[in-house]
Amino acid sequence: MPDDQRIGNATPATATFLQDVLAGLGATPKSLNPKYFYDAEGSRLFEEICNLPEYYVTRTETALLTRVVKEIASSIPAGAALVEFGSGASSKTGLLLDAAPHIDLYVPIDISVSALEGAVSSLAATHPALRVVPLVQDFTQALSVEATVPDRPLMGFFPGSTIGNLLPEEAEAFLRRARHLLGADARFLIGADLVKPTTELLAAYDDAQGVTATFNLNVLRRINRELGATFDLDGFRHQARWNAGHSRIEMHLVSRRQQLVRIGDRLLSFDKDESIHTENSHKYTPTAFAALAEDAGWRVARHWINPAPAFGLFLLTTAE
Repeated sequence: MPDDQRIGNATPATATFLQDVLAGLGATPKSLNPKYFYDAEGSRLFEEICNLPEYYVTRTETALLTRVVKEIASSIPAGAALVEFGSGASSKTGLLLDAAPHIDLYVPIDISVSALEGAVSSLAATHPALRVVPLVQDFTQALSVEATVPDRPLMGFFPGSTIGNLLPEEAEAFLRRARHLLGADARFLIGADLVKPTTELLAAYDDAQGVTATFNLNVLRRINRELGATFDLDGFRHQARWNAGHSRIEMHLVSRRQQLVRIGDRLLSFDKDESIHTENSHKYTPTAFAALAEDAGWRVARHWINPAPAFGLFLLTTAE
């Protein structure tokens, strides 16, 4: 593939993976960082989840973006580069690129090499004139794209309500870093899932086909494969919970029995019904999301709301 479409900045991360897993499982309560869901199989399973009848997020956001994308495109300056955080398969990116053909550079940022490779291949077929510079990076950490997109206006893109996977303080910190990275005159389009009936939320994260359960358990399979752990996947079950106090869905892996798991030289004990907290998905109100953005130095210039299922697209600009 062309030089500007090679997967850049990929480094072995096994030591960090092990450190994070041991820290999370050694804490009380136990937890795992959801970024470790996304090995090749996890990325594939997530794309399958996005097409499930219960999982309204993807189709609702896509339909809303389709309706308003021309308005969004009109606000993107000529020569702008599109920077997408946690891009995955870049499934919604084409809508923006089609509506804003003056974007000639796309920078997808993701930790999954397989997802980036698939996105690059797909975009090469659908947008052959587009320059794509994929970066294998963790968007929750400090980022730099200056060498990739010097002297260009930048348009940030963060769809899929991925911001809901971050704790409020993490979301604010991410938005502050994004503001610094994207620059003074940047625009930033974010999709955020909104509060809705609990039954609808729980169904979306615990589907009848069990795909979400398989996705959740796959992180243990990955730990076994890459870190030599001894998790018995049949010893854990998927559970989705609504935490009203924090306005979030939580995903857990619940131990079916008292058991021991070895990871390297560590032996970890699990009580019956003890859970590993694997992911959060915070649900916002438009007012709460605007307050979060303002705390991080942005302002909501425009927003578009789908009423049912409730979902919002928020176009941010810098506060100055």
